[in-house]
Amino acid sequence: MKGLMDGKKIVVMGVANRQSIAWAIAKSLYFAGAELAFTYQNDAVEQTVYQMVDHEMPNSFCIRCDVTKDQDITNAFSDINKRWSQIDGVIHSIAYAKTENLPFSYLDTTRAQFALTHDIGTYSLVATAKEVKQYMLDGGTIVTLTHMGSERVLPHYHVMGVAKAGLESSIRYLANELGPANIRVNAISAGPIRTSVTEGVRDFDYMLSVVEERAPLRRGIDAEEVGDTALFLCSHMGRGITGEVVHVDGGYNIIGM
Repeated sequence: MKGLMDGKKIVVMGVANRQSIAWAIAKSLYFAGAELAFTYQNDAVEQTVYQMVDHEMPNSFCIRCDVTKDQDITNAFSDINKRWSQIDGVIHSIAYAKTENLPFSYLDTTRAQFALTHDIGTYSLVATAKEVKQYMLDGGTIVTLTHMGSERVLPHYHVMGVAKAGLESSIRYLANELGPANIRVNAISAGPIRTSVTEGVRDFDYMLSVVEERAPLRRGIDAEEVGDTALFLCSHMGRGITGEVVHVDGGYNIIGM
């Protein structure tokens, strides 16, 4: 894959640590030749992200961006564009991470919890797409991450699954509106992967075992497989694909039970 992304400038949003799926995507893009900028949410992850990028991805840079604030998104992409003059792609790997603050019953979801989960996990994609459009001078690509909880009822996923369903609907509407500007919008629906976020999900080990037992490939998947799929979607090879949800789950999504 070396050289596949030479000259392409990609913004990666959502890296928190080395377990982040966004980090695996960044590695696939970086080793294919892409130039990368990273946005991070807050002070809690700032030092970690800077150290990771400095150590493993020289010539990349980091920008703070709180996606709950429109001005932060505007400022972040403006600063990135000043350094690059144009942007070719965005990896949007952002969701509400504090699962311990969410209820164990969907019926018990509060208005505030519902609004914040959708704001961070769904609307942030819309706000990002609106802002980055002006900098994708030669077209571009936006890839976000979703989850099978958007399609099926999963234990303890609740409002997160509802937000992912909204995210998937958003990519279709965004793909339609941005298509005339040659900007493609797609999502990857990844199977269960152990990350710092999923560590807080009850019965996660059970979910992993079910996928490994029932998926056609009879195994789980790893973050590197998601990274390579994102690389494909961002590259020239994915130029005819937009508005799609690509499942990277060993085929589990096709199984009826």
